[in-house]
Amino acid sequence: MILNVVFMFAILRLANTGDPNILNDFVASNNTIDANYFTFTEMRQLVGGEYPTTFRALKVSMNEFPTLNGQSISYAILEFPPNSVNPVHIHPRASEIMFLVTGSLQVGFVDTSDKLYTQSLQVGDIFVFPTGLVHFQYNNDTKEPALAISAFGSANAGTQPIPTSVFNTSIFEGILDASFHATRATIRKIEEGLKE
Repeated sequence: MILNVVFMFAILRLANTGDPNILNDFVASNNTIDANYFTFTEMRQLVGGEYPTTFRALKVSMNEFPTLNGQSISYAILEFPPNSVNPVHIHPRASEIMFLVTGSLQVGFVDTSDKLYTQSLQVGDIFVFPTGLVHFQYNNDTKEPALAISAFGSANAGTQPIPTSVFNTSIFEGILDASFHATRATIRKIEEGLKE
């Protein structure tokens, strides 16, 4: 009987994912609470600004906008110059829903059975990337940029880029060699390429 109760509480704990609920209307991180506290102005740089020459993500998480603490939401504007990629990465604490505003994108994710789901998105399309799964976005158009808006179900979704997490973190060389069935020279070439 006790084992059943423990098992039931374990299942309930697993079912309660996402940011913790707050007991107030909002979490005040400073003493001055007025309309400015709820306003984020850093995206103004997008209006009439120059398009970047490499992929750029402008994030609005609780790190950039503390007002989001406890609100279970965050946001990102993704700018893709022609022929650019948002490298394979994961968001360990949230799913992502992406809306394509301009251009076109190739997107995809890999589930835990190693099945790849890919899609060619056109303006107005929405795509969901499930929590914690490896995914990517790629603008393969050589002339036109793309712009997407992503929302996350956490105030701090986190982003872990797979290439730099694997190759730029001093993981013992033999482990990478064995994991990728590659020679030391190949692994070093990848590591050097990521430093450029």
